Amino acid sequence: MAALLRSARLLKFSPSGVLQITGTKRVGPSLSRLYSGAIHSGTRTGVCSRQISPASQNVSSHVWPYTVGCVRSYTVATQEKEANMAVRSKQAQQFDWALAKLDSSVRRTGRITKTLLLRIFHDICRAGYPSSNQALLLLRSCGSLLPEIRLEERTKLAHHMWEKLQQLGAQYDVSHYNALLKVYLQNQFKFSPTDFLAKMESANVQPNRVTYQRLIAAYCQNGDIEGASTILGFMKSKDLPITEAVFSSLVTGHARRGDMENAKNILSVMRGAGMEPGPETYVSLLTAYAEKGDMDGLKKTLETAESADCSLMDRDIMQVIFTLAKSGHEQYLPEMIERLRLERNYIPDAMNLCLSLITQGLEDTAFQVLKTMPALQSENSDSPQMGSFFLRHCVNMDTAIEKITSYCKELKESDLHTSPLIFTLSCALDAKKTDMSLKLMKILKEQDFPIRPHYFWPLLTQHVKDNNVSGVLEVVKSMQQFDVSPDVDTLNKYILPVFSDLEAAQQALEGTGVSLESEGFLSAKVRSLAVNNLAELYTLLSNSSDPSLDFNVFRNSLSMGFRKSSDVESMVKITELWYKDKRFCKGPSKPTEAVSFFLYNLIDSMSAAEAQAQKDKLRKYFNQLQTQNIFISVNIYRGIRNLLESYHIPELSKDVFALVPSNNRMQNSSLPAVATENESKVLALERRLAELKAENKPLDFVLKQTIQAVCAEENLQRALELKQQHEEEMTAGCYATLINLCCRQDNVEEALNLKTELSRKDSSVVLDAGKYIMLVKTLSLNGRVDEAVEMLKEMKEKEVVLNDSHVGMLFHLLNSVVIKGGPSAVQQLQDTIFALGLAKPSANLCSPLITAYLNSEDLSGAVDAVQECQRLYKYLPRLHDILVGLVEKGDTDLLQKAIDFVSQERGEMTMLYDLFFAFLQTGRYREARKIIETPGLRAKPGRLQWFAEKCIFANQMETLEQMVDMTAKLFECDRDELYSYILRLCKETNDWKKAEAVWMKMQEENVIPRERTLRLLASILRSNGQEVPFEEPETWYEQVVTTEQVEPATTFTPAGNITDLQNRLLTLCKKDKTKAAYGMLKDAHEKGVAVSAGTYDHLIRSLLAEGSIDAAMAVKDIAASHMPGFRLSNNANSLLIITLSKKDEAKDALENLKSMLQAQNVPSKLTIIRLVQALGRKGDVAAINEVQSLVAGLGTNLNLSNMLFINNTALAHIKSGDVDSAVELLKDVYTSPDSKSPSMSFVFRRIIEEANDTALDKLSAMAEQLANHFAFYRPVLDLFLQLLDNDKVEDAKLLLARCNALAEQKDVLMSYVSQKAQTPGQVGKINTLTSLIPNFAGKDVLYSYQMKCHCLDKDLSAAKALHEQMQKEGIVADELSLKRLAVLYRNAGEPVPFIEPQESWKFYADKLRANVAKAQTTAEE
Repeated sequence: MAALLRSARLLKFSPSGVLQITGTKRVGPSLSRLYSGAIHSGTRTGVCSRQISPASQNVSSHVWPYTVGCVRSYTVATQEKEANMAVRSKQAQQFDWALAKLDSSVRRTGRITKTLLLRIFHDICRAGYPSSNQALLLLRSCGSLLPEIRLEERTKLAHHMWEKLQQLGAQYDVSHYNALLKVYLQNQFKFSPTDFLAKMESANVQPNRVTYQRLIAAYCQNGDIEGASTILGFMKSKDLPITEAVFSSLVTGHARRGDMENAKNILSVMRGAGMEPGPETYVSLLTAYAEKGDMDGLKKTLETAESADCSLMDRDIMQVIFTLAKSGHEQYLPEMIERLRLERNYIPDAMNLCLSLITQGLEDTAFQVLKTMPALQSENSDSPQMGSFFLRHCVNMDTAIEKITSYCKELKESDLHTSPLIFTLSCALDAKKTDMSLKLMKILKEQDFPIRPHYFWPLLTQHVKDNNVSGVLEVVKSMQQFDVSPDVDTLNKYILPVFSDLEAAQQALEGTGVSLESEGFLSAKVRSLAVNNLAELYTLLSNSSDPSLDFNVFRNSLSMGFRKSSDVESMVKITELWYKDKRFCKGPSKPTEAVSFFLYNLIDSMSAAEAQAQKDKLRKYFNQLQTQNIFISVNIYRGIRNLLESYHIPELSKDVFALVPSNNRMQNSSLPAVATENESKVLALERRLAELKAENKPLDFVLKQTIQAVCAEENLQRALELKQQHEEEMTAGCYATLINLCCRQDNVEEALNLKTELSRKDSSVVLDAGKYIMLVKTLSLNGRVDEAVEMLKEMKEKEVVLNDSHVGMLFHLLNSVVIKGGPSAVQQLQDTIFALGLAKPSANLCSPLITAYLNSEDLSGAVDAVQECQRLYKYLPRLHDILVGLVEKGDTDLLQKAIDFVSQERGEMTMLYDLFFAFLQTGRYREARKIIETPGLRAKPGRLQWFAEKCIFANQMETLEQMVDMTAKLFECDRDELYSYILRLCKETNDWKKAEAVWMKMQEENVIPRERTLRLLASILRSNGQEVPFEEPETWYEQVVTTEQVEPATTFTPAGNITDLQNRLLTLCKKDKTKAAYGMLKDAHEKGVAVSAGTYDHLIRSLLAEGSIDAAMAVKDIAASHMPGFRLSNNANSLLIITLSKKDEAKDALENLKSMLQAQNVPSKLTIIRLVQALGRKGDVAAINEVQSLVAGLGTNLNLSNMLFINNTALAHIKSGDVDSAVELLKDVYTSPDSKSPSMSFVFRRIIEEANDTALDKLSAMAEQLANHFAFYRPVLDLFLQLLDNDKVEDAKLLLARCNALAEQKDVLMSYVSQKAQTPGQVGKINTLTSLIPNFAGKDVLYSYQMKCHCLDKDLSAAKALHEQMQKEGIVADELSLKRLAVLYRNAGEPVPFIEPQESWKFYADKLRANVAKAQTTAEE
């Protein structure tokens, strides 16, 4: 087609000949007439427009527009087509969201804003790889839907999006080219249709009918009838229908050519072709007359349209108005404006017309249109704001200030806007238009309007950001012109930050008229000194002649200064001055209270690391405050103590406690007696114990507290004395505390005596697992292994449950026995633990036995033990250390025995790597090289990484270098990854020379480094003052990497073969054959063939979805070897974190989350949920808190429930054995004033599944207490439903008996029934619930859910029985139940014994929902 157009340039066509079209029929009115869109200066092909506006007649349409700078390098399509990516679930959601946002904006206003469009664009780009639909959505939005943007800027935006989306892997088809054509037409962009077609052909994209129609419109826009006729003839030869859009374009084309007669005759040609002209054609003719200023022609055409019963809407007339104004025929505007009928959608259409006119510099016409709008405005508003959009756009388009003020005056006088000038000023300030803002302020001041200091903040912001001193001073001078002095906030936030210090600020401000003696400047000076010079600040504040200042003015600055400064003496002086001088407290609060709160806020503002680093400074500060008789309240002390404990420096608490007045130190509900200042906590407790005994009151609680306090001081003798004095009152908890202290002090006899005594008092009492393990450890370390074994057996008999933390204690127990007991003792304990099933065998628990043999230098025993571990438990603990020992000893026979066994059990490759690492570790580099050069040996990234990390940890640079050097020719070895390990060690040792040598070595090997490697190397060099010999990468999307740049030595494969390979890979992934896809990709990689970034990412996600992390990371490395800028997409990163979390590798998952956030990517909601749950399973409370803070700082709402963090924090406490903290945490949530009764069902489910009876008992007690004492029923209801879910019906019955009010929680119970009815096989749960609580809902409702369950289970017999029962009880089944039952009958091949409801499922579902809602409303009334 492009060739045809080029040859057609030599011919002269007769338009009349081409226009003799027969057999065509009118295709009906344009749908665009029914869609409110922006009025624009482009063609009639816009979303809401049918107009072609005038264009320059002097621009040739025969060539590509080289004179337009923004398209010199613009490429319409890529030379190589990439495979279409499958639409992923999250992309689909994003597309739906973007479409909904844009559609909502267009429906409401007929336009979209540039801000919204760019936000969606950046979100789509950040997601990774845009879909075809997303690209189409963005491109289509760059035309008439942006009336506030100039035409050339719209086109430039479209070009930018085209190129960017193409770089990200978007696949373009004919719809995208058509969308781009439409944008060109709407924006009146000059381009060559011939070259456009050629670009499509080169991209293997075939034009369609829409393409030809829009190319005709492009020719006609420039009056080029010959070009349009050529395409028209081509369309006829292809039997493509000629629609009204083509005829209306020809009307415009003839008119632009100056041939109005032929333009008018097009209507006759249409009728002759059997097509009646519609509104689109009439509007084209009207705009043609409007361009010429032919008012008579306009009127006649309007009359003709009216007589032809062709109704023109307001937006059609608006296009004529726009054309008249743009063509300079303003004298005819009033007559056309009078023709507006003010239809229903008039307001958004009129606003868009105004915006388009202002964008074109036709503000006066826009104002005339604006004044037609008030008739439709609501009269209910007390403060009309008509024209705000008009004034804002005038400001954005830099309209002359004189015009703007005249518009404001008229709006004010007409009562259309209450404060137009003030609003215009706010718009100018928002747009940071300094000159306009100052002129508007001057006008306002002349009208006696007060000018405030904060008006100047927007003008100062950018100058402060750019550190532009002169710019700030100019604005300050302008403030003085309005008699406005900078206040404290203005000085501190927007003026002083640009100066190096306060003196420089004073010198610079002297000539601006700012008073340096004002309270504002004094406050600013105090704030600055508070941060930078505490000694000078004290001198200034202690001068009573200076004006007094409210301490709140500089409290935050002082807190920052205290954290930075090491001048404790000045800190104390300032605190004392504030504490004793009332000048600094102007409010109702007292100086003492203000100081107390300041101290709390000071500690609260510190991070944990900061507080730990300043521990000595804080201790000194608190001690000196005490010497100055500065006191704080008990509540403030408690708050500071809690903070210090969370910072892991509780030892400072006693220094803060010293600041509490002596008469308040024992204010505690459990300690009503008041101790003297010198009495310790233990003495106070003992005193209270004596009082209770004298009063003959129960001692158990206070006795337990006293023994715990004594044991905390490690005073075993006193604790045993207390036990002897109060023998009868001793509880199991007291005995457990004493046993624990005896074990800590290695007093095994006393520990056993206490345990025997406890068993004698109550044989049913069972110690917790931690105490038992401490006893076993103490017995073992004292050579009493047999008794330790008996203790382990007792644990099994009494069914003591061990969690992960207890398993860790077992590991440390076995390790401690290694030194004193030797291999035999460890073997005996290990065998007992595994045989009794107290813990599952693991490499960790097996390793102490090997350690014992290694420590005793019994390598033969170690080999035998590791072989036995492999045979029994399939683990090879500390194999590397055994092999290293054998190599160092030179015992070749035993070494051969060991490697033969490994080869037999784990394969030859594993054996070779084990031997390779052993030789490296012992410095036998020659032997190591022979091993790694074994033919057929492949790189195993995980093994290489393990040894590299080992070398980095042990600071073994030579060994690491040797490994990297030896693996140079290893098949599939990631050289960049290995060199990065050396660079990491260089970073830790700060060895820049070694790093520089590594860089040279990488160049010699032709290694293409990843961005992270380059950044690491640059960081090492820069920190040592060395020049970085390459351009450091910044962000991944700034690198435009072509195939030639990335793979200079790659053997290229024809584009068709690559496309086929990509399609096959994607097809395999869709069919869940990811292993086959992975193998195919590796084969292609070996041959030097690279695929698109989207294909790599898709395969990575497919591998992660099935849990193959190693394979996924291998694909990532392959992708990075071909394109160094490759990064995982947002979805792939999220999947990686989810997969790691599922594998309980929570630490790695958290690190990936941090990396993801640092790259400014947003994780999915599911990602955060799975990670937090994994951390909860690990018992890592700190990490959960860290994730919560990271999510809070995102700036994006992920709609995460706060209970996600609370529930999993509670589970983490339980996992760590601290059930009390979990109970306290959850109780605080439910008893807080703003509690909304959240669910803790997840916690109950987990502890029931794990059979953690201890935690279940305590949480059950808490739930029942909340229900019975506080009427909070949600926790106990969650427990009840979880018991039902886990088939613990008897326990649920007992709970219901204890908490009868459960039966009244009907909403939650119905929610449970509704939820169960969504899943097959759950009807039994619903039946159980109804048997326990029969009347919590109406029978008709319950029967409906039961019927749904039977239908889901495809249980026709049960459904029949239920239907019969309903009929017997006189309950009418709803239509939805009957429809379900009818389907069940038909599927079983039985006749339906009732009349089946005929409407759709949705109809009956909506009807049922409406009935339920109506019933609820009636009940409430």
